[in-house]
Amino acid sequence: MMDSILQKDTTRCLICHSNIWLEWHHVFGAALKKKSERYGLMVRLCHYCHNEPPYGVHQNKETRHKLQAFAQKKAMQENGWSVEDFIKEFYKNYLEE
Repeated sequence: MMDSILQKDTTRCLICHSNIWLEWHHVFGAALKKKSERYGLMVRLCHYCHNEPPYGVHQNKETRHKLQAFAQKKAMQENGWSVEDFIKEFYKNYLEE
């Protein structure tokens, strides 16, 4: 089991609160997957909110950006980072999208 700083109850989907077919979503995926794990920037999503169009975070840019901005704010708060510190770790400021 992974630890998330973004979600206390990881037995339910963060978006729809379902407890069926849950998957871990790394908020900053691909090349930043390990950093997402290291800093607890993952959430549990049901398969539909994770991967299915049109609302799944991998298909829905608006939902994905909201989640990334939320994760950036939480990471900055938890680590005492400025925006510049966050950019050094994750290469981008998601608060401006």
